[in-house]
Amino acid sequence: MPVVDLHIPISEEAIRAVHVGDQVRLHGIVVTARDAAHKYIVDNFICPQSIPDSERALYGELQRLLRGGAIYHCGPVVSQDATGRWHFVSAGPTTSIREEPYEADVIAHFGLRAVIGKGGMGPKTLAACRDHGAVYLHAVGGAATLIASSVAEVVAVYKKEELGVPEAFWVIRVAGFPAVVTMDAHGQSLHEQIAAASRQKLAELM
Repeated sequence: MPVVDLHIPISEEAIRAVHVGDQVRLHGIVVTARDAAHKYIVDNFICPQSIPDSERALYGELQRLLRGGAIYHCGPVVSQDATGRWHFVSAGPTTSIREEPYEADVIAHFGLRAVIGKGGMGPKTLAACRDHGAVYLHAVGGAATLIASSVAEVVAVYKKEELGVPEAFWVIRVAGFPAVVTMDAHGQSLHEQIAAASRQKLAELM
């Protein structure tokens, strides 16, 4: 099966052209965001009637980065060299289901095209992928160092002091980041298909 190269920002047409089971490589700018970062986005940028003045700069930057872009559920291990530049030492995916309460709103609000993590997500996120043209990409768990090798550059970091290193917004440039489409923009979820097959097999064995 050929590998599909997706270049960020990704068009809706390109997203709707891929399906569950397709292997992809991502190229471009990705933003990491875990539990605290997702809560921060919802509490400060999506729920309020107006954006606090102190957060307008970050909001504008996230709007620019996430429109047609990708969020990676990742708490990286990082190092800093003598010049002050940051580097990803380890960049494995974290469990995505914890972001289920937030992700659909983030996809809709920012025009997100890809969510990267492990383990899949639930029906709200799947519906948002279908309605807004986005996909869930499963990154390989246990390959954190290999994945880190696809991070060509750490461009910026936001809220590191407030949220901590694992929960901060790390802005990275990736080249050939490997992943598999496991939830597509057509309402298909490989995770749900596997769960349904497992339930059927269990019923047959009972």
